[in-house]
Amino acid sequence: MNRALRWTAWVVAVVVLVAVVFLVWANIVMQGTRSAALQVWRDDRVTVRDAGDSVVMTPTGTADGKGIVFIPGAKVDPYAYMATFRQVVAAGTTVVITKPTLHLAFFDTRPLATFEAHAPDVSTWAVGGHSLGGVRACQLAPDADGLLLLGSYCANDISRSYIDVLSVSGSRDGLSTPAKVSAARHLLPSTATMTEIDGSNHADFGAYGDQPGDDTATISRSDARQQISAAIEEWVRGLQ
Repeated sequence: MNRALRWTAWVVAVVVLVAVVFLVWANIVMQGTRSAALQVWRDDRVTVRDAGDSVVMTPTGTADGKGIVFIPGAKVDPYAYMATFRQVVAAGTTVVITKPTLHLAFFDTRPLATFEAHAPDVSTWAVGGHSLGGVRACQLAPDADGLLLLGSYCANDISRSYIDVLSVSGSRDGLSTPAKVSAARHLLPSTATMTEIDGSNHADFGAYGDQPGDDTATISRSDARQQISAAIEEWVRGLQ
């Protein structure tokens, strides 16, 4: 009996230790770059508010009635994506950046409606994501009018849907590599717009510094961000 109790206690201790280690690991996030965030906060064309479960960015000027629910990459600070969408929001589009459960998109089971409720005046919604966040966005795509993939690709097949898709990738992405994006192309509708930023890497889709496993970009962060923003703005104009 004592031996059985010892084994039980050992198993419980191991499970608790694993859980604690995982929670600590999940909560060590790649923080957003302060200077890039400050530029957004100081931009009078954009309003930023923390809604608790998300970061809501709205234009101070004329709104276009369109919005994007955007899911961060694994363990990336949601605020790191404010710089990515600064120009998009300034042009009139609302962006709601989610705060995934445990900073991992797959643990977040909340529907798009949870985040869309933060911008009731928006009538056309797209869902998007970076890296793992994009994989989760693909799963939510049937409930949206558009799908935006930044340095990401789908794991589920949405090729027969009529959803408007924009995939922006980087030629120097060491994680969502060009080969991986190409291999998953058949899972998207034939009408999907595929845009590759020459010289851009995985971390260029946010503002959080370098990322382990990534390749070195051959263009500046500001150049990459400008091209990414321009591609998104053009795509948003066609959303219906």
